[in-house]
Amino acid sequence: MKDNSKRRDGFVGEKLISIPQKVIKTAKTTYPALLQNYVTHIGYFPKASFHYRERRKGCEDNILIYCLQGKGNFIVDQTHFEIKSNQFIMVPATDKYMRYWADRTDPWTIYWIHFTGENIAEFNKSLKLSISKGPVQVPFNEKAIAVWQNIYETFEMGYSNENMINASFLIYPLLSSFLFYKNNMESGEQSHSRNIISETIAYMRQHINEKLTVENLANLNLLSASYFSKFFSNAVGMPPIDYFIHLKMQRACYLIKTENTKIKIVARELGYEDQFYFSRLFKSHIGISPNEYRLSTKNDDFKLN
Repeated sequence: MKDNSKRRDGFVGEKLISIPQKVIKTAKTTYPALLQNYVTHIGYFPKASFHYRERRKGCEDNILIYCLQGKGNFIVDQTHFEIKSNQFIMVPATDKYMRYWADRTDPWTIYWIHFTGENIAEFNKSLKLSISKGPVQVPFNEKAIAVWQNIYETFEMGYSNENMINASFLIYPLLSSFLFYKNNMESGEQSHSRNIISETIAYMRQHINEKLTVENLANLNLLSASYFSKFFSNAVGMPPIDYFIHLKMQRACYLIKTENTKIKIVARELGYEDQFYFSRLFKSHIGISPNEYRLSTKNDDFKLN
């Protein structure tokens, strides 16, 4: 009689694709810069009763498991984790012993993916991934499932280099949806904050020819100048007036490149009566003077280096 107590795969409704090593080697050789990381295996195991996998020498791939329902267990080195519904675990490539399996009474339903790359150790170090980090609770991750499905369907269409590259690029939004899930969530407060920033930037663009102050922008949002300045800087990465000047210089580049307008006219259109002050400001932000910028962009549209 067949022993069903331990199964690597073969579950009703499962999806499973393992990329042939020859395909991976060819794609890496042809497009090494585009496959810094690449998918090696991808699967979906629904209600995976008796699922069991043991890797005595670890795994050279990163393993991402997202438990949608039920629960399971994961041992890596000598640490044991229990993985429950709406938790994910990311185990970085390691040579340490590992074993994982579905719970006997409430077997997990999991989406999972293996990926690796030439610099996977450095990649994992940069993300501070560790075999000692256990499962993380997340809200239902609809985005991750959609991306996972996109990757899977890409491989269903074949193993062309284009499909390998496409799947490789999709690794990043998949990981982002888990590793930075808080950034992908939008509460009512976050939505309000996002509106303040977008409306402020829209106001800046509409008044690009004026001289705005922090007080002007703060009053627009019924906030104190100090609070608004800190709020905007944290959200955008620079103080509001610096960002406003950035928009002005962006507009100046467009006018200088696309219209045969004198520099002093460009300066006036952006609220600068002093052409020389505008030129100094332009050079400090763009790196060259307005006239040099005009010369550098003539007949140079869409040039590839």
